[in-house]
Amino acid sequence: MSAVLVVHGGAWAIPNDLAQASVEGVKAAACGGFAVLKAGGSALDAVEAAVMGLEDNGVFNAGHGAALNTDGEVELDSIIMDGRTLGCGAVSSVKNIAHPVSLARAVMEKTSHVMLTDRGANLFAESIGVATVPTEALVTELERTEWKKNKTYMAGVVEDFNAQAHDTVGAVAVDRAGNVACATSTGGIRNKMVGRVGDSPVIGCGGYADNLSGAVSCTGHGESILKVTLARLILSHIEQGKSVAEASQLALQYMGDRVKGAGGAIVVSPSGQWSATFTTERMAWAAVEDGVLWYGLEPNERKKEQLSQ
Repeated sequence: MSAVLVVHGGAWAIPNDLAQASVEGVKAAACGGFAVLKAGGSALDAVEAAVMGLEDNGVFNAGHGAALNTDGEVELDSIIMDGRTLGCGAVSSVKNIAHPVSLARAVMEKTSHVMLTDRGANLFAESIGVATVPTEALVTELERTEWKKNKTYMAGVVEDFNAQAHDTVGAVAVDRAGNVACATSTGGIRNKMVGRVGDSPVIGCGGYADNLSGAVSCTGHGESILKVTLARLILSHIEQGKSVAEASQLALQYMGDRVKGAGGAIVVSPSGQWSATFTTERMAWAAVEDGVLWYGLEPNERKKEQLSQ
């Protein structure tokens, strides 16, 4: 069967001055992740590679480019999940780690736990030799400037979803063996309370993957996503016979109606059906399948480029 990889760079009101860089960033990450699949790699390897690429790109709020909490600190969250085994790993409130998605994978593969948080996650990273980086290396000049403008949590939330901050990144994939996987990573909401954890590292909320139904990575207002367990809600609609696009639309509409939350989701099924859906003003996304790169930013936008073989 054909392999497919889809990525997102966050669902929010992406300002014009970040729009082009956001699109180029997700396109590069999608191609990087798909290269792993093309070489025969697993869906799990592919989503990790794609998200690492986004974590390295200061345009996005994950790893480098992370948002700052009320104390001006970086606190990173991430999850990764293998749809073949339901194995998953997550980290939250991690500091000084450039690739929290890889640390999440290490939690899955090297411990008997699903999630490690804060000091414990950093101690685990140290114990397995994960290199740390200075906080300043993860903070862009733009983020530091915007953080200084708004030093209250509620002001930060308003700014986040009305044009001044950026959000979660993620990837989903299905490999040639029909195995699915997901990964999600974020720096959270600007000016969040110290220790605040959103949906991104929470199984069934920020992401979920199951070979019996599909893989999802979510983005948007974390508290809203947590309340409706968005990733699992989307897969439940798929299990009831909905297409991946219909399932995403129904779940996002429910979140909007029930808790007034906006967001987005990328989804892939074991058969290779995929979608990128959002209820925010914009979401940068890209997908690669059968030698074609699909991408978009605006609602209902779906552009394509032929990739060289």
